[in-house]
Amino acid sequence: MDTPTIRVLVVEDHESWRRFFATELQKEPGLRIIGQVADGVEAVQQAKELQPDLVLLDIGLPTLNGIQAARRICGVSPTSKILFVSENRCPDVVREALSNGASGYVVKSDAGSELLPAIKAALEGKRFISAGLAGQLLVATTLSATQRMLSWMVAFISGIR
Repeated sequence: MDTPTIRVLVVEDHESWRRFFATELQKEPGLRIIGQVADGVEAVQQAKELQPDLVLLDIGLPTLNGIQAARRICGVSPTSKILFVSENRCPDVVREALSNGASGYVVKSDAGSELLPAIKAALEGKRFISAGLAGQLLVATTLSATQRMLSWMVAFISGIR
């Protein structure tokens, strides 16, 4: 029985990272790169045309950033899974990326060990976040919730007076 081929679109503006992704994906039978592009506008066009199963998407792209491209890709290729691969570790950026249709977020410096597990998780319908980001996101979310609660308490107490 043949393993189904997972068709991957790589969206990365740095040639060295595109080569790295190609090398990593070749290690996994059943993964095939069907396109490689260097900016967000091209990513949307190729996603529409190729209907990939998976899009590996950088955040910092010329012309149209990865988050904006993800929004558009979801519209033109709704069955494609999106996996962000970026060096950006800002919790707000990560949250925005994940809230715009992404199945996961891998920090590039961790891609050597996390890319293939992240791809597997995304294809299984699970969410993947780089280990180095998970704790950072939890702390940022907890702080944000605490700040909202404190703001509510101040407003409530001020209303009593």
